Amino acid sequence: MHAKPPEKKWKAGVLGATGVVGQRLVQMLGNHPWFDLTEVAASERSSGRTYAEAVRWHLDAPIPDAARGLVVKGLDLSLDCDFVFSALDSSVAGTAEEDFARAGYPVVSNSRNHRMDPDVPLLIPEVNAAHLDAIPLQQKNRGYDTGFIVTNPNCSTAGLVLVLKPLVDAFGLEKIFVVTLQAISGAGYPGVASLDIQGNVVPFISGEEEKMEAEPQKLLGKWDGSRFVDAGIGLSAHCNRVPVIDGHLECVSIGLKKIASLDEVREALRNFEVDADLASLPTALRNPIVVLDEENRPQPRRDVNAGNGMAAVVGRVRECPLLDVKLTLLSHNLVRGAAGAALLNAELLAVRGFLKHRRAPSESRLAEPVSR
Repeated sequence: MHAKPPEKKWKAGVLGATGVVGQRLVQMLGNHPWFDLTEVAASERSSGRTYAEAVRWHLDAPIPDAARGLVVKGLDLSLDCDFVFSALDSSVAGTAEEDFARAGYPVVSNSRNHRMDPDVPLLIPEVNAAHLDAIPLQQKNRGYDTGFIVTNPNCSTAGLVLVLKPLVDAFGLEKIFVVTLQAISGAGYPGVASLDIQGNVVPFISGEEEKMEAEPQKLLGKWDGSRFVDAGIGLSAHCNRVPVIDGHLECVSIGLKKIASLDEVREALRNFEVDADLASLPTALRNPIVVLDEENRPQPRRDVNAGNGMAAVVGRVRECPLLDVKLTLLSHNLVRGAAGAALLNAELLAVRGFLKHRRAPSESRLAEPVSR
């Protein structure tokens, strides 16, 4: 199953296309070899205008030409696309994603609403691609036909679990203690008020610690054919917002099941390699963990874009007097933690045969009026 470019590109839609994560998705889809961006959808106040008119663009790169002239639609269940990315706010994402899945669209979600559902894969392809086996049961449970929902984890969970995966495989894990220093872009736009964050640290992010303590259990657990079985790791998280634009830094102490030297831990991280099929996906990295030896790295300003933002960067691997080993990791919260994660999930779904080419809405009986 070596991934090769499709004969015909899949049409992608982005729900919540004007938000921070939606913009990043639009930008990353601008020259994607497998996916064409054909639809952008957002709140009613943006609909009817072109994307260039409706969006307040925050990225350094310009709006892709393919997106500029697209007319923004509401959450319309007759979008002309084969699948949708959801970057919707959690206040509307839950119901909207179910509506799209019921209407036959695969939904690749960045929102939190369905992550912990017992039949929805919470996916990091390098970690738990086998969890896609839950999709047929989800479709059966919910009466979906060609539609389904797959989610990616919280932006701080994403980097952490990617780094934990090779350690779980090599040594087993008992306990994790993690303190995060999270970038302000993780709060969306306008995010945290400047007078609250400038020269300051805010030691609270609503719901974040609960997500970080729950999501790794599902990601590192198993799908047994009928349900997800948690990994059963003791995990405590402290989450803080710091005045950094992009990049979540995490200080992690780890208790291992097997005794391991620091060199063995570094080697397990440095040598973590995904298989050739996964590595051939357009957004994937063969070695998604970068280990730095400098004593003062990783740093967001220097390292956040490693691997086009898809790498987790690890440094300061050392002994922990409370547990066994401690380290510092950094990941790009909007790429590895959000838009890039969703894109990689969609690529895996494509190569595994879960994405189909839909008929245009005029031909399709799946199209139905929007219920508001």
